[in-house]
Amino acid sequence: MDFPARIDVHHHIVPPVWAETLAARGMDSGGWAIPAWSPRSAIAMMDQQGIATGVMSVTAPGVHLGDDTAARDLARAVNEYGAEVVKDNPDRFGHFASIPLPDVDAAVAEAAHALDVLGADGVVLMSNAHGKYLGDPAFEPLWDELDRRSANVFVHPAQPPMTLLPGTPAPLADYVFDTTRTALNMVLNGVMDRYRNMRVILSHGGGFLPYAAYRFSGLTSTVVDRNRKAEDVLRDLKRFYFDTALSASPSALPALLAFAEPGHLLYGSDWPFAPQEAGSYYNRFLETYPGFAPGQAEAIDRGNAGALFPRLARRRA
Repeated sequence: MDFPARIDVHHHIVPPVWAETLAARGMDSGGWAIPAWSPRSAIAMMDQQGIATGVMSVTAPGVHLGDDTAARDLARAVNEYGAEVVKDNPDRFGHFASIPLPDVDAAVAEAAHALDVLGADGVVLMSNAHGKYLGDPAFEPLWDELDRRSANVFVHPAQPPMTLLPGTPAPLADYVFDTTRTALNMVLNGVMDRYRNMRVILSHGGGFLPYAAYRFSGLTSTVVDRNRKAEDVLRDLKRFYFDTALSASPSALPALLAFAEPGHLLYGSDWPFAPQEAGSYYNRFLETYPGFAPGQAEAIDRGNAGALFPRLARRRA
């Protein structure tokens, strides 16, 4: 490879128990079929795409499918499966633990168990939990726990609480909207200001947050809350990290690079929900982008993630 071996922070795992549970309920991921996954197929893809390590996460709809007790059991089963995959392939995988929001007590307990006992590299949260967004005051105990642990938090979009556009699966359009919606909700409700130890990664380049950030900051300070300074809103928006999954395009990449703080842009593939052909499509944009500063491409591929996940950075490149 002519480029560094990547750390992929947006790599999905499909635990059999999760796939079977969704199938039994007639569910999918926002109109997207649940693909096959195995450690072997994942490693084959990673070898072809120059990825050293994939940080695995379960995608939408997550593990809370409507029943608190079932969600606790499914979260534990999914997280134990992910931990076993890492144990069997320590050089190739990390994992974000699934958290059963909106059951806050269970979410706090599962986060602690996953980080302390299972050795998870962070947690994954859906952008909304049955219509509750991540800035909801009810979720404060979870943010307090994650911040106390300086945890890595990966935010993945979910279907927003609205009707799908006809013929338009949620991952195609609504997911980028919902990521933006929950990120702005977190900032306006003060989550990103109060909890400064945790690191929050937004999927898919942050939706359209980088593109619209100055709209959010300017209108907040002049219309929504005149006691809030635009620069303070912008500061909190810039605390987010962003992955490049499906977002390293000639139009999106300049906006990401212009907005993201140094070290806050990370490589992501979104495999296998985004097929390998999609990964190759966006990788070509990354590999041929003419506007990188010296060392910037390598930082996106590996170095920036290595700062968040030191144990993964020590693995083979």
